[in-house]
Amino acid sequence: MIDSNVVLTGQTIAYTLYVLAIMALMGWFAYKVTRDGSGKEIKPAIFYSFVGFLVVIGVSLHIVTHETIPWKPMDLNRAEIKADKEFHITMENHEFRLPSSKLIIKKNEIVRFNVESKDLTYGFGLFRRDNTMAFQMQVIPGHINDILWQFDRPEVYSIRSTEYSGPKGINMIVRDVVEVVD
Repeated sequence: MIDSNVVLTGQTIAYTLYVLAIMALMGWFAYKVTRDGSGKEIKPAIFYSFVGFLVVIGVSLHIVTHETIPWKPMDLNRAEIKADKEFHITMENHEFRLPSSKLIIKKNEIVRFNVESKDLTYGFGLFRRDNTMAFQMQVIPGHINDILWQFDRPEVYSIRSTEYSGPKGINMIVRDVVEVVD
């Protein structure tokens, strides 16, 4: 599975370049429209060609982005995928209730996290030691909230709530509780 940090870096670069191109178009248009009496006007063919180019690039970026999302194949084919391990986690009164004090996962195992909220809408996110997020999902009371994930390298993760659930929600962190081993 592609690491989410790699995907985020690629998307950041691609979309930054795209936005800069759009800003260049807007600046060029504004400059041409506000020039005083040069006698030169904007040629519609050039302008609309550039706009068409940006539309094609924008749609292409969205298609490429869609294909690089690491969890997409697993999410689309989840009916055919059997998890190697499942963890049932409950959230209530701004606390995580875990099945054990440490959730141990073997490298390359497919894991299903079944998370249930008994009272509020929370978030369930796994974070690396450098505080970057591996994944997250919203946990809504009365709904099935689960996520499949395959861990491809040994690492230790913390669980955090990623949704605002009131002032007490800021303390919803369980450090170094998920461990992926060889």
